[in-house]
Amino acid sequence: MSIYKNIFIVYYSGTGNSKRVSEWIAGIAKEKGLNVFLFSYQEFINAPRPELTGKTLIGLCSATHGFNLPHSFIKLIFRFKLYPNSDVFIINTRAGMKLGKIFLPGLSGITQFLPALVLFFKGYKVVAMQPVDLPSNWISIHPGLKEKVVNSMYLKWKEKIKVFTENILNGKGTYIDSFIYLPLDILVAPIALGYYFVGRFVLAKTFIATDKCNKCGICIESCPTKSIKYIDDRPYWKLTCESCMHCMNYCPQRAIETPHSIVIPLIWLISVVINPFVAKHALIIIKNHFLFSQKLSENIISVVGMLVTIFSFVLTYYVLHFLLRYKYFNKLITYTSLTKFNFWRRYKIPN
Repeated sequence: MSIYKNIFIVYYSGTGNSKRVSEWIAGIAKEKGLNVFLFSYQEFINAPRPELTGKTLIGLCSATHGFNLPHSFIKLIFRFKLYPNSDVFIINTRAGMKLGKIFLPGLSGITQFLPALVLFFKGYKVVAMQPVDLPSNWISIHPGLKEKVVNSMYLKWKEKIKVFTENILNGKGTYIDSFIYLPLDILVAPIALGYYFVGRFVLAKTFIATDKCNKCGICIESCPTKSIKYIDDRPYWKLTCESCMHCMNYCPQRAIETPHSIVIPLIWLISVVINPFVAKHALIIIKNHFLFSQKLSENIISVVGMLVTIFSFVLTYYVLHFLLRYKYFNKLITYTSLTKFNFWRRYKIPN
């Protein structure tokens, strides 16, 4: 018998991992007789809030992006005012892998502890936190995992989530999996900050639509953050893109690619040539015209480097998008992108 009468779950999902976990929990809660309310992030921000009586359990389930929550979900957490004094559980799906028969965990970074801290100060009681290691979907970086591997990871975690759900519905909080990996999560926390302020804007400019695109509009309609639009009659990714990989993995034409032949040389150029040049001359200007401390000067140069990186990617992407209208240039970029080839599998959740 559950100690709760209602369960209210909000999830943010790109390729479907967080959605599937939320559905597992909702299904178990429904079997136990709870009133179940399940919303995607997009539905939640527009849906009216139901009037609830009795003890309520709120679940927040999100994908992990750059060892952090997606920016859109962070904003939701800070604005969150749903049923104060309710209990909350936090789940993040993260990039799991598998080596032979060994399941390899991903890393959460600040994905769990950031919302836990914010909600604590809002007056909620966080009764459980659980990282879930489902298959990595970052197809820009690696091929999708094989179907057999994907299925085995799903079967394992479906059973674990069943135990987790029964425990929290019966009032047994659990945090152990979150704290086991805490030392490693702390180590990658600076990467989470770098991703939030720079990386997400850079990755937003690494998607293109090749000449396979038939303008079906599915990517635009299904984008969780509405970050794709038509420019010059071609899909164009805005800086608000969260790199959730939904568009690339579910494009029926496999027309969405990562232009590795542009991205990799550009990263090298920015790292080895552009940013060192800018840093050198910025330091000279600061020393000659300002009385800043060494530490402040270094921080200013770091911020300038971040802005230069973002500007370089935006400018390159704008030019690339313009040139893709030309057939032979389009084919050149397409066939020098690893994501073009069949061995570079897309990732789709089971069923």
